[in-house]
Amino acid sequence: MADMNRREVIGLIAAAPLAAAFPWTAESVREASARAREALARGTPYEPKQFTPHEWETVRVLVDLILPKDERSGSATEAGVPEFMDFMLGDDPDLQTPVRGGLAWLDHECADRYGQTFVACTAAERAAVLDDIAWPAKAKPELAAGVAFFNRFRDLTASGFFSSRIGVQDLRYVGNTFVSEWKGCPPEALARLGVRYDD
Repeated sequence: MADMNRREVIGLIAAAPLAAAFPWTAESVREASARAREALARGTPYEPKQFTPHEWETVRVLVDLILPKDERSGSATEAGVPEFMDFMLGDDPDLQTPVRGGLAWLDHECADRYGQTFVACTAAERAAVLDDIAWPAKAKPELAAGVAFFNRFRDLTASGFFSSRIGVQDLRYVGNTFVSEWKGCPPEALARLGVRYDD
């Protein structure tokens, strides 16, 4: 992808049916999540199967910009999102062109603006590019390919994160927990919802 020019990248992205570029199923998300957890549990550096080393570095930087570590939970890389994406691309070859083409678009856009790749840019330069493509309604028409890529990449990042252990903990999901005695919804929750049990 590094040898491609902007026109080839935009052509690849346009050729892919972007509206349906990420039609993953619940089963494939669960499988990719499980495989990402296994890869992280091994404790050895993960070797991507679908991404080049440069793409892998870009993916790792980009997912952590989308979902950074905060006081509530770990980052997207800590949750295994890059590994999840690598498995998803291997499971669904139709993801290859929009994801890898979008990463190339990002590098070309940064090269045009700043003379270097996305990962080589400063935090402020990265933020400027992402701010221009993160909100479709505000984006310039000439950035349409970048907008389509980023919004779908963000969806894929969220799918990987919130199907991970860290993501489930971040949601504070308490399902699948044994309750020995159900006493109904707590009064403070009922009050917040503005409802009550009928006597």
